[in-house]
Amino acid sequence: MNIRLLLAALGGFYLSPTQSAESIDHSAMGHGTMPAMDHSQMPALQSRTPIPVPSDADRRAAFPAVKGHGVHDKALNGFWLIDQLEYQDATDGSALAWDMSGWVGGDIDRLWLRTEGERTNGHTEKAEVQALWGHAIGPWWDLVAGLRQDFEPGSPQTWAAFGVQGMALYNFETQATFFVGEKGQNALRLEGEYDILLSNRLILQPSAELNLYSRNDPERRIGAGLANTEAGLRLRYEIVPEFAPYIGVTWSSTYGNTADYTGEDDEQRSQTRFVAGVRLWF
Repeated sequence: MNIRLLLAALGGFYLSPTQSAESIDHSAMGHGTMPAMDHSQMPALQSRTPIPVPSDADRRAAFPAVKGHGVHDKALNGFWLIDQLEYQDATDGSALAWDMSGWVGGDIDRLWLRTEGERTNGHTEKAEVQALWGHAIGPWWDLVAGLRQDFEPGSPQTWAAFGVQGMALYNFETQATFFVGEKGQNALRLEGEYDILLSNRLILQPSAELNLYSRNDPERRIGAGLANTEAGLRLRYEIVPEFAPYIGVTWSSTYGNTADYTGEDDEQRSQTRFVAGVRLWF
């Protein structure tokens, strides 16, 4: 098909070889009928006052200082936790056990106090108190150093204590403390616990403790090496966050020479105890 006939059929136009672009009559295309723009009818742009730069007084008014909430401030705060205060159904009678800790200080440096012990049938089987100075080395970890005083079993004994405490992955609370005692006796204690939220108020808490000693101590019925372990499983109900009764079970075992001392005293080397108690913090 001839290309010129095709363009004519489509209603278009074409340039002949002798026709230039300047000879095209644009008025025939309707461009000449467009009205001219009247710039006098356009609204004038209104001038605006620039926003002033905020002054120090403006910033203080917008963000007032909140007492005690500054980063690394010098405010003195405190926290006390009675993690375990419980009745235990022991083989040789009923027992009352406790495990408490707390701190006083600031964001970086704190005085930590710990105590734990057990009374069976009105007699104190073991009791200790620790006073430690803690220094934060990260958001979740502290280095601690101080003293530990044992009152039972045996005669009182004083230890120097060095360790680390904090929260590992998945909110696993841990403590590792090395003790330097009298007459070359050293000890290592590892502790850990974890909260499993069954609901907003019902919490299952597994825990574990392990103790090792460097030498035998017949007076305190402690043997060298791995002396004892204890594992627990407690289910608590938080009536309010500060008050939570619980029930549970614990398993304890002695090993090596410590187990031999336990056998000589006609005591069981391993025990399972049902417990009921309360957890408090303030």
